[in-house]
Amino acid sequence: MTSPPEVLVRCQDAARTYGRGPAAVVAVHGATCQVGMGDRIAITGPSGSGKSTLLHLMAALEKPTAGEVTWPGLTDGPVAGQVGVVFQGPSLIPALDVAENAALPLVLAGIPQEQARRRALDSLTLVAADGLSGKLPEELSGGQAQRVAIARVLALRPRLVLADEPTGQLDRATGQHIIDVLLATADEIGAALVVTTHDPTVAQRLKERWTMHEGRLHPPTEPPRPSAEAASQGDPS
Repeated sequence: MTSPPEVLVRCQDAARTYGRGPAAVVAVHGATCQVGMGDRIAITGPSGSGKSTLLHLMAALEKPTAGEVTWPGLTDGPVAGQVGVVFQGPSLIPALDVAENAALPLVLAGIPQEQARRRALDSLTLVAADGLSGKLPEELSGGQAQRVAIARVLALRPRLVLADEPTGQLDRATGQHIIDVLLATADEIGAALVVTTHDPTVAQRLKERWTMHEGRLHPPTEPPRPSAEAASQGDPS
């Protein structure tokens, strides 16, 4: 009998509210879910449905205001490069070239500069961006910059990769290529992968699909139902 995959992150009734009193906005309502080793999950839903906030909770970039988020399969929790985040918008440092951008998290983690550069170049090769190593971010196309951002995450060899709308600012063909890169490199380093997206063609590329609607996470078999409360307040993504 095959044992169940190791759980890397678990959300138990995790919620995130911004503000207080009448002005409070609930971004995520009591989400319960988990991500295990080898998972390939797409979280779908329109802008403002809470996808990004849920991803930030999983990455420990934000703390839940109710419930809890734990990382049972990560010895030191979501630190020491065990969780990598690919952001939607531009995230490269303009003054650093591509190789320096990719090596930066390793240098900040205390890895010697030469070793960090070698690992960064290896990661750039994984995403077919090694030919860009000497370029500055301003010289890159949107797709090239996103590949470099992915390489920077992969250089840490995380066990969990969280990609927040990684194709949101790209054309369809470039976006599909970025998903190719994410899937192939997650396989290469043995990481679980969670991607938020509002694009159904992107979601179809991953094995499992979750849906968020008005801050509520729905399993695949349960269609989202409008909430009068959330409709009146609106939910940030």
